[in-house]
Amino acid sequence: MNLPARMAWRYLFARKSTNAINIITFVAAFGVAIGAAALIIALSVFNGFEDIFVGMFNNLNPDVRITAARGKTFEATDDLLARIRKVDGVRVISQTLEETARFQYLGHQAFGPLKGVDSDYAAVNGIDTMIGEGRYDLDYPQVQALGAIVGQNLAQELLIDPLNQFNTLSIYVPRPRTRGGGTILASGRLPYQVREVLPVGIVRSQEAFENQAVVIKLSLAREIMGVEDGIVSGLEIKLHPGFANGNTYQRIREAVGDQFVVKNRFEQENSILKLMRVEKYVAYAIVSLMMILISFNLVGALWMIVLEKRKDIVILRSLGMEGRDIRNVFLRVGLLICALGLLAGFGLATLVYIIQTRYEIIGLPYTLAEAYPLSLRPLDFVVVAVTVLFIGLLASILPARRAELVELAVKEG
Repeated sequence: MNLPARMAWRYLFARKSTNAINIITFVAAFGVAIGAAALIIALSVFNGFEDIFVGMFNNLNPDVRITAARGKTFEATDDLLARIRKVDGVRVISQTLEETARFQYLGHQAFGPLKGVDSDYAAVNGIDTMIGEGRYDLDYPQVQALGAIVGQNLAQELLIDPLNQFNTLSIYVPRPRTRGGGTILASGRLPYQVREVLPVGIVRSQEAFENQAVVIKLSLAREIMGVEDGIVSGLEIKLHPGFANGNTYQRIREAVGDQFVVKNRFEQENSILKLMRVEKYVAYAIVSLMMILISFNLVGALWMIVLEKRKDIVILRSLGMEGRDIRNVFLRVGLLICALGLLAGFGLATLVYIIQTRYEIIGLPYTLAEAYPLSLRPLDFVVVAVTVLFIGLLASILPARRAELVELAVKEG
């Protein structure tokens, strides 16, 4: 340990001539501890919510989703499907067709997504294992109407009973415009297609899309929407274990070309994750501003230490110590106060994390989680440590500069 560091350690822990200086130093370290703990806890709360949402996306989001770069639909040709299947790691490809529709069930109406899926859809995301009531059966040969799977939120809005095999769900989809620019009403037809399906199952999942959607057979969806065979709005892909990585996604992009957009599981919900990260950065900035305010206590504590050690500084300068060494002594004193407060803050934040995760002291009723979720990440500790030490260094510059000029002030006096 060099001389400025040893002197900084002694100046910090040696008994002061005035007890008020000890109190001010303790208050400064305590403020740093509270600020560091607040930063860690704020970041861990957003980490916890992010983990919850990522877990929700893992429910029904496919490993890879392919959509058209332009327009809502495209043709899933045999050549396109063959190129995708040649990519190592591709296990199952499911064709889907989506459109917004109006639904009616026993006098109750609601709008939501209508999603047509093929027979491989359940193998892609395991939706057949998430049926809370009823069963996953889109053919349902027991009755004339085809089956439909309804999202939990939409089923509650329409008061759907999947065990009721007598009342059907009406689906209304707008017709495409007639050729020549004429209106649909002028052609003598109704402005929408109507089909009856039997709701046979309800999806119990927190994932946003399937919670509001009605899932039907792909052939029926094409018939309702008036599109030809082979037309889809997306291809959903299930990968073999160990292939959900950047190399696989890049090979799929190369296989389909620039006319298509390839998204992995998290990019499919990119807007939500971006919003959460922005909120996390805003919370980090707010607490960092609070740390800057707290640092004024540190400035006061260092200033009092400099005033108390004026005679020592003069003696050291007379013995040949340079001004920059004196300045470094008090810079280290400020960093030591920040470091001690930082360690105490980390300990406090860890204690709060253990108590909250084990006993769930702060709850979140009527939400996705029963209690405030916390998730500690090593990178957050690094970011907070750098932030606190940087703020402490800035707060120590003025008192350290004042200590550097002490001898000059004494000579002038």
